[in-house]
Amino acid sequence: MLRLYATVAAGGFRRHATYRVATAAGVFTNSVFGLVISYTYLALWSERPHLGGYTADDALAYVWLGQALLTVCGLMGGGFEEELIERIRTGDIAVDLYRPADLQTWWFSANAGRCAYQLLGRGVAPMVVGWLVFRFTLPSGPGTWLAFLVAVVLGATVGFAIWYLVAMSAFWLLDGQGVSQLAWLSGLFFSGMLLPLNVFPGALGEVARALPWAALLQVPADVYLGRYEGWELAGAYAFQGCWALVLLGAGRAAQAAATRKVVVQGG
Repeated sequence: MLRLYATVAAGGFRRHATYRVATAAGVFTNSVFGLVISYTYLALWSERPHLGGYTADDALAYVWLGQALLTVCGLMGGGFEEELIERIRTGDIAVDLYRPADLQTWWFSANAGRCAYQLLGRGVAPMVVGWLVFRFTLPSGPGTWLAFLVAVVLGATVGFAIWYLVAMSAFWLLDGQGVSQLAWLSGLFFSGMLLPLNVFPGALGEVARALPWAALLQVPADVYLGRYEGWELAGAYAFQGCWALVLLGAGRAAQAAATRKVVVQGG
């Protein structure tokens, strides 16, 4: 069974690797947005040095990490939920349920392959562009790079779990666009894509840093910047891991409830 899911993951990687023009366009778009946001951050940090505990170089690194992880961790969309929602709406999900494989694990594996490609195809290049222009903060050593990659994997898992739950809502709503839009807006704001969550004041900041979206960007970025060490790093991983388990469990429960009585548009 593990071999099956590994094959599904490899297929997800190859599937997205075929869209080379789209990847190049994505790299260009992420780079342009990265440049625009970087100069905005520079203006902000010149007025408020060490805002959120970041230097200007740290803030620039945060900007480009956001562009690199945008599609990897599903900050504004999981990259698979629209297809899954459409399959539920049309009834094609019945074919998926007849497969001798678990539905959630199947889509998790396919998404893992997509994430791996997006990290290599649309993650590395914008980071290189940003560093060549701004020479922002880099991790202090290979250990920090490894810790960062672990945080990215956990963040991508949380991202999948969020968007899988969004897709499951289509079993009852038949059209998941409304829920998708709500999740998109929540991810944009509470992941720290607009501003680091460390900048958010008072109770708003505490709530934002406790929500699952913080696991997608804020935690990996702080690991990259070396703000967690020892037990603090273990606590950051535990935060991501706990949200992953909770949300994957919720997705599993929603899947079980939906498949007991599947209702799709058209009968």
